[in-house]
Amino acid sequence: MHEHKQVHKHTPIIAWSRSPVAPVGGALSHLQAHEIAAPVLQALLAQTGLPAQAVDAVVLGNAMGAGGNPARLLALAAGLPDSCAAHSVDTQCCSGLDAIAMAVGLLQSGQAEVVIAGGAEAWSRAPIRQMRPTHASDAPQSYERPAFAPDPARDPDMLQSAANYAQQHGYSRSQQEQYALLSHARAAAGQASLSAEITAVAGLAHDTYPRTITPERAARMPAVAVAEVSHANQADLNAHALSALTVSAKADGAALILLATPEACTRWNFQARALWLASASIGAAPETPLLAAIDAAHLVLKRAAKVLPMTALSKQELPAHTLSALELHDAFAVQGLAFCQALGLTPVQINTQGGGLARGHPIGASGAIALVRCLARLQSSAKSDSKKQSLGMAAIAGAGGIGAATLVQWLGGNPLTL
Repeated sequence: MHEHKQVHKHTPIIAWSRSPVAPVGGALSHLQAHEIAAPVLQALLAQTGLPAQAVDAVVLGNAMGAGGNPARLLALAAGLPDSCAAHSVDTQCCSGLDAIAMAVGLLQSGQAEVVIAGGAEAWSRAPIRQMRPTHASDAPQSYERPAFAPDPARDPDMLQSAANYAQQHGYSRSQQEQYALLSHARAAAGQASLSAEITAVAGLAHDTYPRTITPERAARMPAVAVAEVSHANQADLNAHALSALTVSAKADGAALILLATPEACTRWNFQARALWLASASIGAAPETPLLAAIDAAHLVLKRAAKVLPMTALSKQELPAHTLSALELHDAFAVQGLAFCQALGLTPVQINTQGGGLARGHPIGASGAIALVRCLARLQSSAKSDSKKQSLGMAAIAGAGGIGAATLVQWLGGNPLTL
């Protein structure tokens, strides 16, 4: 029998920060992805007093950059040494959370001691995409998005897929609007308290999309997608349609987390503020990509039940309602409603300061932003109980039927035990 190297079950999280999120064409539209993320990375170094040469690797999620190595651009733009490794990850919407899980892998396998990971997206600066022609005499073919499944029948337009799901499962437009209005109201009310997690970029220090919207105005917004159901009448289709309010807006933004090994914590005198406990990256049916976050959440909650040394967690799956913070990047309101139903929650139990519907969707960064939000919520809730060791989860679904989720624990005033 081969002996396996002992690895730490949990990974210390030292610091986190994110940029503001701004819609495409807004305040961050003149910046490339690494230019949005560089101030965030520098803020992490400033928060911790960590010298740039101590960072062994950067792992960055990015979906719209069309190749290259955005992680390398970020590392150099932020002033990290030439010797710093750089890994770029593209799993579309899941990129930011998957990058953090891969950073944990670098730490636990002994390849690095200090890693900065997350996601960055400059959708405003995304390259114009064209497919090279097969024959020199043909014109190149422009396209908006690549294929996410090899069979076109299994690769629907994501808005269309969401509209079909809303119709099939009875989620009315009114229900979707109520969910979205709650997200905007919470985000608008929480703007001041979000400042601690945001690093100003290009003079912007707050999310610009959240706004006050009345139900009457929401009802007047035009539909952007209706279900493809031949036997349904138009009134019924409109009653379950998606409107612009219930779809997360295209956006620019970045979020990063600083992780380290226990040995690096000792060397640099870090006080770990939270622990990475478990992650899950999964595949699901590409026809309904919005559901993949559900599968990822269930899997990470099952893994959590195995790693948490608490007799109360003898169940096969950690109940979602026991979490102190739960952040879902909700690209669609119907996605949030389906997620809550599947996990036995109500919309008021997730995204307590607004979700992706209120911020916008900087694709490769959205999962990492959700995790930064989760950590910030745990920190805020712990202020009333400095000894509390709360749990939080971030989850996201991606194009092609993939999902990702991460579970973290706030350490409070308790000592670090690994």
